[in-house]
Amino acid sequence: MLQKPADSYRTKIRSLDELRRIRRQGLFESKSMVLCHGVFDLVHPGHIRHLTYAKEKADVLVVSITADIHIAKAKYRPFVPQDLRALNLAALEMVDYVMIDHNPTPIPTILALHPEFFAKGFEYSNNPKTVQEVEALNTYGGELLLTPGDVVYSSSHIIETAPPNLSLEKLMLLMEAEGVGFDRLCGVIDGFRGKRVHVLGDTIVDSLSYTTLIGGMGKTPTPSVCFSNRVDFVGGAAIVAKHLRAAGAEVVFSTVLGDDKLAEMVLNSLEEDGIECRTIIDRSRPTTHKNAFVCGDYRLLKVDTVDNRSITNEQVDTFAQELRDIKADAVAFCDFRHGIFNHNTTPFLIEAIPNGCFKVADSQVASRWGNILEFGGFDLITPNEKEARFALGDQDAGIRTIAARLYEVVGCKTVILKLGDRGLLTCRGREHDNPRTYFVVDSFARHVVDPVGAGDALLAYATLSLLVDKSEVVASILGSLAAALECEYDGNVHILHEDVHTRLEEIKKLCEPSS
Repeated sequence: MLQKPADSYRTKIRSLDELRRIRRQGLFESKSMVLCHGVFDLVHPGHIRHLTYAKEKADVLVVSITADIHIAKAKYRPFVPQDLRALNLAALEMVDYVMIDHNPTPIPTILALHPEFFAKGFEYSNNPKTVQEVEALNTYGGELLLTPGDVVYSSSHIIETAPPNLSLEKLMLLMEAEGVGFDRLCGVIDGFRGKRVHVLGDTIVDSLSYTTLIGGMGKTPTPSVCFSNRVDFVGGAAIVAKHLRAAGAEVVFSTVLGDDKLAEMVLNSLEEDGIECRTIIDRSRPTTHKNAFVCGDYRLLKVDTVDNRSITNEQVDTFAQELRDIKADAVAFCDFRHGIFNHNTTPFLIEAIPNGCFKVADSQVASRWGNILEFGGFDLITPNEKEARFALGDQDAGIRTIAARLYEVVGCKTVILKLGDRGLLTCRGREHDNPRTYFVVDSFARHVVDPVGAGDALLAYATLSLLVDKSEVVASILGSLAAALECEYDGNVHILHEDVHTRLEEIKKLCEPSS
């Protein structure tokens, strides 16, 4: 069982103002201070040697750690959030105080605390930043202390080659910081029942055509397979509607379908689930169909049957009128760029959403080019990393920078940025130096079978969570759980609220000590 961290060493974690006050009040008496600064993403043997050596040179060891927002070592760092990094260091016996440094460099801390020594690893002796730190030390007579560098370990190397699984520890710390308990999470799920959501978007039928390998062509590198069977799944905006309904909500679904057998399958499936369909049957276009050919564990080929022309002005007017007339707690726009949403129709449809209605949008970049920036001012957007980078035209910035820029540009209330097997990152404010503005929830998937549709499950459960409980943390946790369950199924399958309840109880048993 995971135990909550003991409270005794938490008192070591202090702010810069608290440490300055302790220093000025003479509570260190005549004791000397040594300051160590770094990221300390994973505390490894090299860090222990560094801190032990520093402690031997002074009476009081203060360790300052770089805040998450200032870490730019890689796109997805830090691996361990700042509060947990601070706890890890505070638990070490040789460490007297830990502070989270919200400045980009340790120089303000050096000038505020006037430590007798500032300790750095020997490998940093010729670093340009060290020169600036020495200049700060010289202003009051402090001394640079270089710790032995005969053994050098790299947190980055450890994280990239064999990252430890800290998902439950991160979850516990996040829930504790936000005052969120498992009973509250379960209560939110129960509160989904009766919420009314209007979903508008492109329906897709996702098919898996199962085959077995026969051999290869003689003259070209083309595999030859024998067709076994095909399984059709309701996808696109329709599966979002099914997730919402499976979670307990009342759902109205507006979409365009062709006049074909696939449309009949979609409508029958939705009506069986109790979803109210407001469907436009367009005889001039097919129902969007994406057929993946599977052989063993490989997807050999995907064949799409699509017509990406914009819907007609009359059809746009019909949807706009439905948006105005249908009473709903939330409206979800699910944009797959297969005709309903484009530069001309989107503003008109947004304008039709009633005032006070919770607004959610997802705009996917796959074979088509959607742009999440078109949904400015929405309450929740849930792009994945590729979609966010595409919208901002930025392939290189760190993931927190991407989330912050997207939040600012779109002007939404909450951004849940999907990071695939890395989980998600949520941004919920403009105070980008505030650690509570961002948080990460790792993936809860145990064994990924098929990640297709995980984002749709996340959108559905996060939307309902925010309707019931305004906490972005609650929405991110429940959305991540639903996405994880979706990943464990082959094909696009709606996730029942009972299944989320069950997985939540399993995690609770791992996180909470037995009574």
